[in-house]
Amino acid sequence: MLENLFFGKLTLDAIPLHTPIIMGAGIFMAVVVLAVLFAITYFRQWSYLWHEWIASVDHKKIGIMYLLLSFVMLLRGFSDVVLMRSQQAIAAGSNLGYLPPEHYDQIFSAHGVIMIFFVAMPMMFALLNMALPLQIGARDVAYPYLNSLSFWLTFVGAMLCNVSLVIGDFAAAGWLAYPPLSELYYSPTVGVDYYIWSLQIAGVGTLLAGINFIATIIKMRCKGMTLMKMPVFVWSALCAMILVALAFPILTVTLGLLELDRFFGMHFFTDFAGGNAMMYINLIWAWGHPEVYILILPAFGVFSEVVATFSQKKLFGYTTMVWAIIIITFLSFVVWLHHFFTMGAGADVNAFFGVATMIIAIPTGVKVFNWLFTMYKGRIILATPMLWVTAFFTTFAIGGMTGVMMAIPPVDFEVHNSLFLVAHFHNVIIGGVLFGYFAGVIYWFPKAFGFQLDEKWGKAAFIFWVVGFYLAFMPLYILGLNGFMRRMNHYSNQLYQPYLIVAAIGAACIFIGIVLQIIQLGVSVKNRKALRDHTGDPWNGRTLEWSVASPAPVYNFAHLPKVEELDQFWLDKERRLSEGHIHPNELHYHAIHMPKNTPAGFIIAMFVGVLGFALIWHMLIPGVIGFVGMLATWIARTFSTDIDYYVDAETVKATELAHLKEMV
Repeated sequence: MLENLFFGKLTLDAIPLHTPIIMGAGIFMAVVVLAVLFAITYFRQWSYLWHEWIASVDHKKIGIMYLLLSFVMLLRGFSDVVLMRSQQAIAAGSNLGYLPPEHYDQIFSAHGVIMIFFVAMPMMFALLNMALPLQIGARDVAYPYLNSLSFWLTFVGAMLCNVSLVIGDFAAAGWLAYPPLSELYYSPTVGVDYYIWSLQIAGVGTLLAGINFIATIIKMRCKGMTLMKMPVFVWSALCAMILVALAFPILTVTLGLLELDRFFGMHFFTDFAGGNAMMYINLIWAWGHPEVYILILPAFGVFSEVVATFSQKKLFGYTTMVWAIIIITFLSFVVWLHHFFTMGAGADVNAFFGVATMIIAIPTGVKVFNWLFTMYKGRIILATPMLWVTAFFTTFAIGGMTGVMMAIPPVDFEVHNSLFLVAHFHNVIIGGVLFGYFAGVIYWFPKAFGFQLDEKWGKAAFIFWVVGFYLAFMPLYILGLNGFMRRMNHYSNQLYQPYLIVAAIGAACIFIGIVLQIIQLGVSVKNRKALRDHTGDPWNGRTLEWSVASPAPVYNFAHLPKVEELDQFWLDKERRLSEGHIHPNELHYHAIHMPKNTPAGFIIAMFVGVLGFALIWHMLIPGVIGFVGMLATWIARTFSTDIDYYVDAETVKATELAHLKEMV
């Protein structure tokens, strides 16, 4: 009895000792983790790691941790791509391949979850943390401790997802876990429970971060920065975070209802007992389609910053760009039903959502033309961030056009649930979101780390990524139009095989691109002195983040900036050049009030992780420990008064004068 209270449903049988592929991956992950722990111990870095990173509330360091998490999970998610593409390349006719169907189903489910929730979302928040407070002239985000908690909750959600690889299994119901397949009758193992709780925990972290950034943008802009003087990246972030605040509660409720079905035997989504599976599909897409725009809007903001900087021109049509973002934000909530045109809603409903989907393409097209007009007659510098923008124009345009095609209900009836849809979705998410975030990471990397990334290796990675992308996904359009359905681990018609072999070659090229990005990082770290950003403005930027040292000091600005016009930093540089001096002579400094580091966010998240794992395996005692520990830490933090400190004026002066000296 006591054993059941401790371990619940968990037994040694939950470890897949009989599956070499899973055990090999699990052993590899364990070896990597142990190697990292050994290195930290050997070099005696635990104290530094705890005080400077784990307990940090500095938005810039939190952004770096988000970035690290996203790239680690990119490697994890791409390993699923390698398995899926290699399986489909060989599993034709009498050859069944090497992945059993039940394992293949888990792989494509995990791939979608990881890439959306634990690659794209963390990379978005990495860029927001690295750049946004600096762009609005703020010292930090509105709620620094909440920012730390948001990251660690996302981290715990990602780790729960990874644990499912070696303890139990993951959901085999797709990345959106439609019922009845995700209900207990068809998915009796813990896979769907891993799905629910990893997404619930990470989703709460995302919701808290969204609220935090809304408050930051609304309340912490520097003097003179009205809404229509904010950089476009800030506008895109504001609208994306509004979508987070509106959409993620829907996801929380939806997954909560599914968990009630599974845990307590309720019947919200079970048709045979009075429930309605279509209610789940409506709810999940009422979250899911705004989620696409949560991801793409900040990427649009990145493109706006990069195009203006590397065209050395003011962004064309700033006002229309802002209104295009606002219109997209509104329309993103009225198109969700185009995901199930084939499910019998009727011609009138389908027509409304088809037209709404086509209309949303208009403000998106406006933005593309604004970027092109910004480049027109500009002095374009084809640095790596700008190369990612040029790749975006074609890849995203193809994704947008195919999306408009599927907005026509009769066309959607033909290609629904086929590889045509898979190709379209990846056109938008990779060609729009990921390419945009890569551009943003390279663009703001020197501001976060103090040195630039190596251009030669970056351009090589870019070439392999883009070539691999077209090889991997263009054949899928052809296959989809020929009736090849998604999520197939085997097919009898061998005429499909050449296309899938080309797609596998494309995945291999993307893998080479990822390897080259890792090499780029290693080479850049090795040559960081030569790549050092001495001025704080390596790209000749236009916005406020480039007005401070790289990396930015903990307090961001010794004197909070004052804004009179859009692109204030660019105007300041022009004035200084005309007046014949490089930097304003501000030698009077004062003490700066800053939030103090705290491990509370990390500790709360760890207890939440224990609680989540206990809920998955129905462990009573660990669940109580996790819940009580989370609550106790939260209350202790609430009553703590030791939450801030002052950076003294002498430290500020020494830091700023060192930057001025380095510039000269």
